[in-house]
Amino acid sequence: MKSYQIHFIRHGACEETRRGEYVGTKDVPLSEEGIRELKELDEAFDYPGTTVVFTSPLKRCIDTCRIIYPAIEPIVINELRECSFGEWEGRTAESLSGSEEFGKWLAGDTSVKPPKGESGAEFTRRVCNIFQNIVDGLISTGNTNAVIVTHGGVIMTLLSVYGLPQAKPFDWAVEDGCGYSMRITPSLWMRDRVGEVWARVPYEKRVDEYEDESYKREFFGDDRVYFDDVEPLE
Repeated sequence: MKSYQIHFIRHGACEETRRGEYVGTKDVPLSEEGIRELKELDEAFDYPGTTVVFTSPLKRCIDTCRIIYPAIEPIVINELRECSFGEWEGRTAESLSGSEEFGKWLAGDTSVKPPKGESGAEFTRRVCNIFQNIVDGLISTGNTNAVIVTHGGVIMTLLSVYGLPQAKPFDWAVEDGCGYSMRITPSLWMRDRVGEVWARVPYEKRVDEYEDESYKREFFGDDRVYFDDVEPLE
């Protein structure tokens, strides 16, 4: 049966997030360290090949696309941006510790929103709507492979809603420049709106076995080879 691969990749590191600041829709660039780390990951591991890259409109995601997928013009989707933290943008948890509303928000109360920001419920509804549109679009066009370069909050939310095995949002937390591969089977998607999360991204490079046909898995629109025995999820 035909299946569809969607690969989620978190953008590279930014100075602000490394300092513990809440950075949602604030358009900060990748740090020099973040750029270096992405290049090192791309050299040491294999990112999934693809012909389609969807990305958040924020600079840190677009710049990540240019490093990992320089030959592909990404499709910018506004709804893939991070949650808006409103007046909490640029603040740390320590500096907000005296706020009762921040305490409720941190505890997971989805009805609470940062001042001039976005509530958890609003954020979840936004990213889920666009993800369903992306999946339905891939199925309707027959495009079997796509990459989504976005933010940690977006990835955690989407996989907690649609990912199998089922897990809480923070169980899907990923490091900068990393992510997950999801397999969408149309019958399962149409019935339950779920997909199997089957590997971490990027994949372990197997340079020494590129010429061994027994290890080849599939070509995803370029000349790189991906293998059946990439490291599975635990």
